[in-house]
Amino acid sequence: MSTDTCALGPYRPDLVETYWRWEQDPSLLVGYGRQSPESLEARTEGMAHQLRGGNIRFTVYDLAGDSPVPVGVSTLLPDHGVRTAEFVIMLAAEARGRGLGREATRLTLDYAFHVTNLRMVWLKVLAPNVAGVNAYAKAGFQKAGTLRQSGYWLGQVCDEIIMDAVASEFSGPSAVQKLFAP
Repeated sequence: MSTDTCALGPYRPDLVETYWRWEQDPSLLVGYGRQSPESLEARTEGMAHQLRGGNIRFTVYDLAGDSPVPVGVSTLLPDHGVRTAEFVIMLAAEARGRGLGREATRLTLDYAFHVTNLRMVWLKVLAPNVAGVNAYAKAGFQKAGTLRQSGYWLGQVCDEIIMDAVASEFSGPSAVQKLFAP
């Protein structure tokens, strides 16, 4: 699935070291509220578990050059019993600020609503991450609530914002539906 600038492809075990490198970026550690890096060995073991799991993972590709370049990971953690999923995205530092996160998020929502048939996708974002909140809103998420004092941002306690997107409000072009257009 793709737009003119971004594509989603399979989650790839041959990229485990690349994924691990992105995950060690201090701005991602702060943005996710995680406070410690992970060893490559632990990440490699975790990859094997992830590939066997029930989560929906994509590699995000930048299509601006001559060939697609991996720049991130988009994940849905579904709860099939209630047809919802948590959304998580990670972009390499060099991919940020160009709209790729918004495009990857929209493509993931498109897949969630039109392939997996989820009715709602939600996420948590630390309140001081204003750029993240704005990007999620542009991709179709709305603020649903706040978890007070549940996170940390740069060593300070902060709120987490809960945002959601529902299938009935998903609008705009659909890469999935284009696959079935006559």
